[in-house]
Amino acid sequence: MEAFYKTHTYLVEHVQSPVRRMLMDEIDWTCRLIGIKGSRGVGKTTFLLQYAREHFGTDRSCLYVNFNNLYFTEHTLVEFAAEFCAQGGKTLLLDQTFKYENWSRELRECYDRFPDLHIVFSGSSVMRLIEDNADLQDIVASYNLRGFSFREFLNLQAGTALSSYTLDDILNRHEEIARQINSTVHPLDFFQAYLHHGYYPFFLEDRNFSENLIKTMNMMLEVDILLIKQIELKYLSKIRRLLYLIMNTAPAAPNVSQLAKEIEVSRATIMNYIKYLKDARLLNMLYANGDEYPKKPNLVYVHNTNLMYTINSGQVDKLAEQKTFFYNALHACHKVNTCKYHLDFCIDQQFHFKCENKPETGKHYSKVIYAADNIEIGTKNVIPLWLFGFLY
Repeated sequence: MEAFYKTHTYLVEHVQSPVRRMLMDEIDWTCRLIGIKGSRGVGKTTFLLQYAREHFGTDRSCLYVNFNNLYFTEHTLVEFAAEFCAQGGKTLLLDQTFKYENWSRELRECYDRFPDLHIVFSGSSVMRLIEDNADLQDIVASYNLRGFSFREFLNLQAGTALSSYTLDDILNRHEEIARQINSTVHPLDFFQAYLHHGYYPFFLEDRNFSENLIKTMNMMLEVDILLIKQIELKYLSKIRRLLYLIMNTAPAAPNVSQLAKEIEVSRATIMNYIKYLKDARLLNMLYANGDEYPKKPNLVYVHNTNLMYTINSGQVDKLAEQKTFFYNALHACHKVNTCKYHLDFCIDQQFHFKCENKPETGKHYSKVIYAADNIEIGTKNVIPLWLFGFLY
């Protein structure tokens, strides 16, 4: 146990967390079992350690534990939790939970046996904590940790402390908000850098970002999809090829029959693979209102703009980039569907959006909201695209 405390103390004292994530204030920390999901690379470990530092420091009532530790090849989580509680422990922070074979069953047992123990655990975005998990269905509070928003990236790069805004704020007060922000910093000076490398916190590391992202993507495929979904290694090359083919054409309607022919698998398998890639947060699926998986999506998008540059290395289509940014910024907190009338998105079944480059005067319809790139401040129903990066 002492070895775990020493590791905890070192990690908490040395954690680098230059941006305080908005999720920190959204979580109900009084819940006894909290699951934090997120794709690989978005900073789940840092988030747990930041929470420990903020609320406990190096107090021994809180302990961070990583299931990579070989200790758990011979000891169970329940045994560990019992010893931790016997020594006065109150809060366990469990990382890499999916690497522990009986994680859901033993989390339930800990919940039932130790009523004074709080557990916060991180998990892959591919894990289904509630939907198909009878052990945890009625006791876990599940949250999603996203990559950096444009606001978080901007605050970090420009040294600002700008607040987030609701969609209602942006729709009704965007001119006022944009003027306030531009009086402090010019967001357009930072926007392209965010689209290229600002979503994943590891751009702060002293390593080549693109190579690091490619490595992270492969880990998503090899661990988050193959290991968690228990898919045989021999199918990895097919999933990788499918991802490459889709990313090269996205956003686009998937030709499932053609993809099945090229990958040499069934149509049903293609749809399963696309769903896995979506769960891993490599892709997004866009449906008409009322439709959902397993139906074929109307369009498939790359999950975020940083991923687009790993495939196209600077030759990214600007309109595709604008739409991908908008979808990624909105879908976390809002319902995003395809839109009639040849527009791009319908948000919350009431707002119709079109993404575009810097708008031309006199070419807009009053019932359409335009998310326009390359403008600092909008007017009426023309809103700067970058401002949608302030939703969290």
